Amino acid sequence: MKNTKTPFYNPLLSYEDNYQQGPFGDFMLSPKNVTEMKTPSRFLNREVNLPFGIPAGPLLNAKYVKAALAYGFDLCVYKTVRTKAHKSHPLPNVLSIHPKGKLSHNLDIVLADTHYESPISITNSFGVPSFNPDVWQADLADAVNAAKTGQYVIGSFQGTPGNEATIEKDYALAARLIAETNAPILEANLSCPNEGANKLLCFDFDKVERVAKEIKNAVPDRPLFLKLAYFANDSDVMPLLNKLHGVVDGFSTINTLSATPVDKNGKPALGADRPTGGVCGDAIRWAGLDMVARLVRLRNELASQFTIIGVGGVCSAEDYQAYINAGADAVMSATGAMWNPRLAFDIKNSLSK
Repeated sequence: MKNTKTPFYNPLLSYEDNYQQGPFGDFMLSPKNVTEMKTPSRFLNREVNLPFGIPAGPLLNAKYVKAALAYGFDLCVYKTVRTKAHKSHPLPNVLSIHPKGKLSHNLDIVLADTHYESPISITNSFGVPSFNPDVWQADLADAVNAAKTGQYVIGSFQGTPGNEATIEKDYALAARLIAETNAPILEANLSCPNEGANKLLCFDFDKVERVAKEIKNAVPDRPLFLKLAYFANDSDVMPLLNKLHGVVDGFSTINTLSATPVDKNGKPALGADRPTGGVCGDAIRWAGLDMVARLVRLRNELASQFTIIGVGGVCSAEDYQAYINAGADAVMSATGAMWNPRLAFDIKNSLSK
């Protein structure tokens, strides 16, 4: 184990303080020794400098997105928003976890504390906070405008029960609000771990189909990704892919693996009211790679053309390449990027040799 760099999201501060005061670490500074790709890649039939970026989560607002773009992350997902304001869970929100061996997808009990060491794995528990649209729309538009040639800002959103007549209509409203900011790509979050490991929307295939069609009817002119959780078998996810064939443009996977984080005394580390939390980082890379390989296999079987974004545990250039080798069309890193803001440059350097 070794100490890590200063993350651009400070896990010791509240979500609100990070929103107002961040980003931190190197993201506060202009990057030096910038590396750019000589030959761009293709993503959704668009030129992208490198199909690598940061998924929904740590890029809280335009300040974070602008820093990420400057540090060479060419696909930046603005943190998931809602149609009405939604408060964050109180601290703690981000704890380091120390699994014994590979984390499984069976709600493993893991030690959680504030000793953030490399290789970094964390549990995060925010509850998908959001400001009202009159705040985030202008800020997201500012972030979208900051993207340079070969860079894209993706708008992530989540429906909220009770905000509209149905959850499907709320997802569609959120998509329309994001489209008004000129965000070129949409991502619907269907796998928030705060909903409970077995209650994720992405496991309700009929509802997912209704949500996806409602979104596409509302905003037919933007590519739509769905953020999925981990499915352990081909047969588990194939029915969903059949329902969505020709409806959505791609899938981003995985979100997290759910676990049971405890402190040194065996008590719930996130508080008694939050016995489980989503885990990101090094401990879940195996699951992200497995899920990408599964989607590639099923895409071939379906003779489909959906795009796959691989997420989970990308902390190095080697991890990025592993996802590309598995068949991912693009790769994203949240935890790895948070603690190594030069990760995109590291990958670009490795590819230019």
